[in-house]
Formats: sequence, structure tokens, C-alpha cells
Amino acid sequence: MNSNVENLPPHVLRLVYKEVSALAADPPEGIKIYPSEEDITELHTSIEGPEGTPFAGGIFRMRLVLGKDFPAVPPKGYFLTKIFHPNVSHKGEICVNVLKRDWKAELGLRHVLLTIKCLLIHPNPESALNEEAGRLLLEDYAEYESRARLLTEIHAMGGPGGTSGAPQEPSDGPQPKKHAGDPTKRAGPSAAIVPAALGNGANGASTTSSNSSSSVNNVAGKKKADKKRALRRL
Repeated sequence: MNSNVENLPPHVLRLVYKEVSALAADPPEGIKIYPSEEDITELHTSIEGPEGTPFAGGIFRMRLVLGKDFPAVPPKGYFLTKIFHPNVSHKGEICVNVLKRDWKAELGLRHVLLTIKCLLIHPNPESALNEEAGRLLLEDYAEYESRARLLTEIHAMGGPGGTSGAPQEPSDGPQPKKHAGDPTKRAGPSAAIVPAALGNGANGASTTSSNSSSSVNNVAGKKKADKKRALRRL
């Protein structure tokens, strides 16, 4: 979605910047704010799943988008983390009255965030965007809770395959091998063979040299013996 920074009047931008700064410095309990200096009209947040709900233990990333008519028109809210909830569509759109007919310009962004957090505690099946979740909430709460918990564990927790709101630590990436700095250990077993091979080569050269010397001595001795036999014949 395109930025609306250029579409909002300067006095509105100042009010938004002031409120976002206050939220970042003193966020509501269980909510974190990630303001962007480049685009103040798109506010990224994360919400901790409330205890006693199927979302407990999860971290749900969300964003609020301020349109060009803000604050006369409410912001739009989207869950970026997948969640099984009656008032959240499969694409992440959030349906809550404060973002529709109950919106008032003086309510502010803090009130919006608190309302969305409360929506995780008290879903409203009457205005369901996810009809299946709304139906299960009314007809089979155990199944609704099971489905909501499953998606929370898969998408909102930091386990295998999870995509929680917390950024990954650098240690999660590939690690260097223990003996990366030791050329003999890094090269593997073949490295140990090289010195031996060199040693054998050196011994082989020495042996060849000794054999050559012996051959020369044998030839010289033979010539000397032949010379003595020739003298005796005389």
C-alpha cells in the first residue's frame, strides 16, 4: 500500500508523529510499537496473545495504515501473522467497530490497539470475516479453540516452522565449523596422508640415489679387476 505522507496535512502529520512517539516510549501492556521514520502513516506493531485464550503464548504482528483522510476516516488494520479468528479474514483484514462506525477522530491510535487486543479476548461472531471461525465459536467452542491454538502454535510461536513477531537471532544461521582455522583438520583425512606421501617420496629419492651410487661403484670395481687380469696375462 502506498504511503500517504504526502497526502496528509502538516498539522496532522505532526499529531501522528507525536502520538506514535508516545506509544513507542510507553506502549500499552502486551503491545510493542515499531515506528518507521520513512513512513509514519504505516504503523507496525506486535500483540502478545492474551492469557486464557487460544492465542496465549503467541506474538501476532499487525499493522495500521492511515489513509489520506485520517483522522476523519479510521485507519485500516491488518494482521500480518496468520490467525484463526472470527473477526480476521484469511487475508488479515480486521473487522472491529472502532475501525468502522464507532470511530471518532479523538479516540487515537492507542485506543485502536487496545480494542484490537480486547478482540482477541472477546471475539464478535456477529460481524465475522472468517465465517468458519464464527460458526465454530457459536456451535463448537472446543473445535474453535483447537483450530485457533493450532494456528497460533504454527504461525505465532518461535518453534520449528513458526514465524513469531520476534526477529531471529544471528545464531540461527549457519555456523562456521569448529576447525575452520586448522588447515589439516579442515582438509579432512587426506591432509594427514600428504606428509606421509611426501616422506615416502623423500625416502624413495634417497633409495634411488643410493642405488645409483652402488651401480657406479660396481662398474668401477669391475673395470679395476679387468685391468689386473690383463696385466697378469702380460
